[in-house]
Amino acid sequence: MSLNSSSHHTPAATGRPHVHEMVVVHRVFRRESALLPRLVRTVPEGDTARAARVRAVLDDYMTGLHHHHHAEDELIWPLLRSRAAHDEALVERMTEQHEAIDRTLAAVAEWAPVWERSADRIPGEELALTLDAHRTALLAHLDEEERSVLPLVAEHLTVAEWDLVGQRGMEGLPKNKRLVALGAILEEATPEESAYFLGKVPLVGRLLWRVVGRRQYEALCRAMRAPLAGE
Repeated sequence: MSLNSSSHHTPAATGRPHVHEMVVVHRVFRRESALLPRLVRTVPEGDTARAARVRAVLDDYMTGLHHHHHAEDELIWPLLRSRAAHDEALVERMTEQHEAIDRTLAAVAEWAPVWERSADRIPGEELALTLDAHRTALLAHLDEEERSVLPLVAEHLTVAEWDLVGQRGMEGLPKNKRLVALGAILEEATPEESAYFLGKVPLVGRLLWRVVGRRQYEALCRAMRAPLAGE
């Protein structure tokens, strides 16, 4: 599904959920899951200060993904089970994939503090490998969700039910992380997609984004990604 050309109708115009917004959110998880093992591998051995900064970014990623999946578990799967019974096997597979992804994140959570304390090469590589495995599981899930689940959501959920999913995911983030989350979404959004997401943000939030949020997010990206240029 695209926001371009004839397929960019708003929910108000179509009366159906605007599920493309989840495709845009998924770009964040695809991008960050690719960056994280690279960030770990570029930390100089023994540089615990840099390891702590990478760990903080990793924790934010894991928190965001947890709330994203929890909102789906709570608000999407039960509705699809009751309204799209013929696709119950697909919904069960989505649940199983969430559980598999949780297991990869549990492995990440075991290695992250070990590596952060020492920034040694061996635990760093173990952490990077668990992040690689996590990304493999995540991408398979996101691909199938976009291909098979989002069309069911558009057919079986109301606009209000769908909007609650996004609201619940954002509510799970600390307030001081929300501008960063917005920046992460807007980073690869088209102008039309950006206008759509900014239109969902309260006026105060839009002003904060323009005055300080954009600059802060860009500075964070430069600081975290600079070592990747030398790979």
